[in-house]
Amino acid sequence: MVGATGILPVLTASRAAEERRVNRAGRRELSADLVVVGGGLGGVAAALAAARNGLRVILTEETDWIGGQLTSQAVPPDEHQWIETHGSTASYRALRNGIRDFYRRNYPLRESARKSAALNPGDGSVSRLCHEPRVALAVLEEMLAPYVSQGKLRLLLETQAVAAEVGNDSVRSVKVRDLRSGNERLLSAPFFIDATELGDLLPLTKMEFVMGAEGRGETGELHAPEKRDATNQQAFTMCFAVDYDPNGEHVIEKPKEYGFWRDFVPKLRPPWPGRLLSLTYTHPATLQAKTLGFNPDGETAGTLNLWKYRRLISRRNFEAGAYAGDVSLVNWPQNDYLLGNLVGVSEREKARNIERATQLSLSLLYWLQTEAPRLDGKHGWPGLRLRGDLLGSEAGVAKYPYVREARRIRAEFTVLEQHVGIEARAKLLGIAEAETKAEVFGDSVGIGSYPIDLHPTSAGDNYIDFQTRPFQIPLGALIPARVENLLGASKNIGTTHVTNGCYRLHPVEWNIGEAAGLV
Repeated sequence: MVGATGILPVLTASRAAEERRVNRAGRRELSADLVVVGGGLGGVAAALAAARNGLRVILTEETDWIGGQLTSQAVPPDEHQWIETHGSTASYRALRNGIRDFYRRNYPLRESARKSAALNPGDGSVSRLCHEPRVALAVLEEMLAPYVSQGKLRLLLETQAVAAEVGNDSVRSVKVRDLRSGNERLLSAPFFIDATELGDLLPLTKMEFVMGAEGRGETGELHAPEKRDATNQQAFTMCFAVDYDPNGEHVIEKPKEYGFWRDFVPKLRPPWPGRLLSLTYTHPATLQAKTLGFNPDGETAGTLNLWKYRRLISRRNFEAGAYAGDVSLVNWPQNDYLLGNLVGVSEREKARNIERATQLSLSLLYWLQTEAPRLDGKHGWPGLRLRGDLLGSEAGVAKYPYVREARRIRAEFTVLEQHVGIEARAKLLGIAEAETKAEVFGDSVGIGSYPIDLHPTSAGDNYIDFQTRPFQIPLGALIPARVENLLGASKNIGTTHVTNGCYRLHPVEWNIGEAAGLV
């Protein structure tokens, strides 16, 4: 990495450069102090951190929504149990507070909900803050707005990195393409951050990276598979939102692959208990068959009601008549896509996998509308209505796949299970599990807490789910072992297939991005 004494002169020269120029090849070029490729949570946090510290920043995003897993992927935040009081950066807390304040300012909340310091618009059970993706988008745009207005931040939406120029172990420029017009331009800066959802800059810059699962002999991790397998990657999901009209008839056209998905039984180790389109699944921790409930009309008998799991809008929080029914986000085991990956495949195969994952999600909806068993002995809820409008999507599903695993940097330091997992720490240190704490890193730039939660994989592994201790984010995991002026800021940092399972969550990704922007 460039030493501290070398940073200021480079940045001063960059600021003096023209923002736009035509180079010798006649191509448009934009320059800044920092280029952040990828506008997910890590990318937004990185851009904010750099801009508020006086740098000129270019931020690109492949979709037309910034926010990544919180917006274009549609997933309310997965967070640790202490998030309401501590354990996040101040800017992440500002984001959470901003979402609540947006509802208070603009929505017809009941007075009790408006006054609640812990307002949870959807009262979803998975998070203390379940909300609509569009609200998070509005708040993120509000956070960026002052820097855009001041000219400190240039935001390029629907823009994809397609090539990079690298020399002497440094990235010189990144070529991007406007996905609407097809026009290309060069982005140049002294420093770059890869905050893409899939680690797209890593192959473009010819950086050393890892895909899929490392072998147990390589990492010594208790829960690593026996052999390395780059194709062994966690499932991704095309999430969708539905509301419920008990007197309505909103059954979608039967998806073209419905017959396949209705009868599909995952081939996993240990075995999945039956068809994927069922309310019975493999419990992540015990790996035993467990049947969940689903009832948009009310409660379920003694088990989790999937309707409430990621519910975005609970009509009870709003004035009478504001909503005819609740709105729920479907990101369940039943629509995890297991038959292909997003990285390590051709663009054509990637598009095909996304198309099939969309078919799976639409098939799950059709099954819920027509065949799912009910407590009253009937089958299906035809009043379930697809709400693609809430996700900004004509297809009815989220704009972008919910990504759990990306390419990962071969970093200065790699976080292993032995650094964070309770069982592994106890064995490593020869102490009781109750006495364990996560590794203390001398270069810590943040903290996080979450179990290691690996979803079933494309190579046939069932859930791997176990407890960790609250952990630190080592700066060395953001720094490539060779390339000098690029940092990771998403799910692409120096973790393993296993430890990615706890470093990939919303507040941790934000913290990683903010640290990268500050560095």
